[in-house]
Amino acid sequence: MARGLWFLSRAVGRLRPLLVQGPTRGFSASAPEQLHVCVVGSGPAGFYTADRMFKGHEGAQVDIIDRLPTPFGLVRSGVAPDHPETKIVVNQFSRVAANGRCSFFGNVTLGRDISLSELHKTYHAVVLAYGAESDRLLGIPGEDLKGIHSAREFVWWYNGHPDMCDLCPDLKNTESAVALGQGNVALDVARILLRCKAELATTDITDYALDALRGSTIRKVYLVGRRGPVQAACTAKELREILGLKNVCICIKEADLLTTPADEEEMRNSRIQRRVYELLSKAASAHGGNNYNDQKELHFVFFRRPTRFIPAENGSTIGAVQLEKTVLKGDEVTGKQVAVGTGEFEDLKCGLVLKSIGYKSLPVQGLPFDKNRGVVPNLRGRVLSSESETATVERGLYVVGWLKRGPTGIVATNLHCAEETVASILEDDKKGVLRPPSDSKKHGRTGLLEILEQKNVRFVPFSGWEKIDSMERMAGQLRNKPREKITTWDGLQKAANE
Repeated sequence: MARGLWFLSRAVGRLRPLLVQGPTRGFSASAPEQLHVCVVGSGPAGFYTADRMFKGHEGAQVDIIDRLPTPFGLVRSGVAPDHPETKIVVNQFSRVAANGRCSFFGNVTLGRDISLSELHKTYHAVVLAYGAESDRLLGIPGEDLKGIHSAREFVWWYNGHPDMCDLCPDLKNTESAVALGQGNVALDVARILLRCKAELATTDITDYALDALRGSTIRKVYLVGRRGPVQAACTAKELREILGLKNVCICIKEADLLTTPADEEEMRNSRIQRRVYELLSKAASAHGGNNYNDQKELHFVFFRRPTRFIPAENGSTIGAVQLEKTVLKGDEVTGKQVAVGTGEFEDLKCGLVLKSIGYKSLPVQGLPFDKNRGVVPNLRGRVLSSESETATVERGLYVVGWLKRGPTGIVATNLHCAEETVASILEDDKKGVLRPPSDSKKHGRTGLLEILEQKNVRFVPFSGWEKIDSMERMAGQLRNKPREKITTWDGLQKAANE
């Protein structure tokens, strides 16, 4: 308890210049009135929101809170370790955090350490940007067998997310793994399983994941999709990379590449789909399904959907996935081609399954939430009371990122998403919506610090993250890596306090 109060007093001391001097620095009669904004979630959507707030309102003070001691969300825990170029965006986010009008409060969980109601009373605007930290379920028999994980869990494991450092997927007792899905995340996990370990050794992959992959017996990975190659949900860039892996044979059935008039129409309307199909066709021709020199194998399995997970002989672990063959039929409502089961089944033996069927956001108390879509009802980022036609706008409450639109897009997609939400905030502020005469004064950062002090919450300021960052980089230098991540909650909090 004493250590917690000591830590909090140090953090308050570091923030005091912002609380006392910041608002009055350069004060004049024309100085803009302060606008206190709290952003919940420090991933790309959260930081882009803060950046656009600073550019759009000279009096905006933005506090970013996150349940993790580390900022940057999926840039740190979701982007594959062999994609360092995607992580460069953290330099921009760090500059945002260095803005005198910005503060980071890590290790603060909405719904546990502070309620949405408390934030609403403290800030003019609360922007929810905490993304999607759960998974969709298939809802088929055997889904709870050992050896079945979501792709999110596997990605968090090899990226060092503290929630998944103890996952320990079994990579030693099978030669086959199945990834359900053919989007970029499915390609990521397949690539990590098949990639040369010497290449991974120079990335920021965790040491325990690298050790497990070095001892892996997996030599075949199956990417299973309900629809065909024209509808594969990956991008051409990701596909091109995995098709070019060293010592990996690409296996695609020629019959699966046959197209229908509806497929041709889809490709005429989408350059991305056409390019993906062309890459798959070229790979099928180049490899011809022949495995030379004991190569590892990557199988693209189209027109199949999982219907049941079959246990191994021990009864508790995954032994095979039952797949139903599908055909495509046009949907009268959406106009898209959807997969329909044919009643023909086959079993695909494996000892590891990674479900890449979509992330899911979670609601918090007091937040309107559409459970079917997994998003917060909103109008250009303004939170609505419900999805109905009579829904009202929840004053001062906004949403951005996956929580706003669903788990779609890439890192840069969040920029446009944040711009739209910030435009709504600024518009509401100009109309006086955020500062009604009857409303009590909003205390912003001062109020947040008081609440955290009362609850003895040991938050991690951005300076604490900088200590973590420095320790990780120093440890990485010793191993010729960009960083060696600290992967436990205790380890992160200890490093932040050094």
